[in-house]
Amino acid sequence: MSKKIIIAFEGIEGTGKSHHINNISNYLKKKKIRFIKIREPGGSVNSEKIRKIILNNKTTFNKHTDLLLYLSARSENIELIKKNIGKKVILIDRFSDSTIAYQHYGMGINLQFINHINDFLLKGIKVNFTFLNTVSKKNMKKRLKIRKQLNRYDQFSDKFYDKVQKGFLKILNKNPKKYMKIDSNKSINHNENIILDKVKRLIKI
Repeated sequence: MSKKIIIAFEGIEGTGKSHHINNISNYLKKKKIRFIKIREPGGSVNSEKIRKIILNNKTTFNKHTDLLLYLSARSENIELIKKNIGKKVILIDRFSDSTIAYQHYGMGINLQFINHINDFLLKGIKVNFTFLNTVSKKNMKKRLKIRKQLNRYDQFSDKFYDKVQKGFLKILNKNPKKYMKIDSNKSINHNENIILDKVKRLIKI
């Protein structure tokens, strides 16, 4: 029987994390392993409504409003996670590390404030393992250029994304055993195999 754990996929824009989470989803379907896939912001019905507001290109929220909306979207997902924890593999496209990387390291919001609200919402729910996808500035720009549509978070400055990616790496370095760094400058097939092999070992199949 496979282990029902929570696996997160993190990284800045253009790192391929959404591709990899979809690839793992397809694998679990083929193996008939029960799982759910959610994204942040998004996931539940109400969280998807909040996502549309946050990522809208006409949105001009200040950084604290942005943070609270992200946490509101997470709040709407908590019941969905609680219902499935221990019963299904839970795949999450961005989670609490993104909040710290973007809102603290990127935007400078107080870390203690973020952690306080996040801890209140999660009530002990923890990600078991995280794939942190990294990318060079050159490749990030190249990949964003071919997207059909860019949302608000696809259009920040190079300096901002650099701060966020460095923030992710600081998070990883605090607890490296629960993370795997994926260099998305390498071929996508190469990384697919690395991630799939690790997932198989994580869920014991």
